[in-house]
Amino acid sequence: MFDTMVITKAVAAFCGALLVFLLGNWAANAIYVPVNAGAQQAFIIDTGADDAPAEPVAELSFEEAFEIADAAAGSRLWSQCRACHALEAGRNGVGPYLHGVVNRAIGSVDGFNYSGALAQAGDIWAPEVLSEFLLNPSALAPGTSMSYRGMSAVQDRANLIAYIESES
Repeated sequence: MFDTMVITKAVAAFCGALLVFLLGNWAANAIYVPVNAGAQQAFIIDTGADDAPAEPVAELSFEEAFEIADAAAGSRLWSQCRACHALEAGRNGVGPYLHGVVNRAIGSVDGFNYSGALAQAGDIWAPEVLSEFLLNPSALAPGTSMSYRGMSAVQDRANLIAYIESES
């Protein structure tokens, strides 16, 4: 059934179809390309975008961001913390409860077994210390058992801390 002639005809039909498509492509490009497609533009519209170089946006410091922090925006960010922490006093989860954590002594929740790495973070959870911890927990307290990847936006950290403080 499959001999050399059948295979030759199939390959020739395939090559012929490719040749027809190639010739169709050349004809379409010749017919539908405007005559002056490569000519210079007749006019240029000035949008003003090229006049002034873009000024770098100054990033807020944490203190400035904390002054304008929005606790309502922080409530949406709380969902990242809710899996391991609770805002109710005395209810520990995988992590300690965060009720009253702002300006509380570090590692002072009764009934929670801390990893011991938080001793390097300082004495109290001041908003600035909390911000640094939320930025990268393992950088502030190497060896911490908190496996959170961090929150890079300074305004998000300020909003979250303001929410936790308002709920306490």
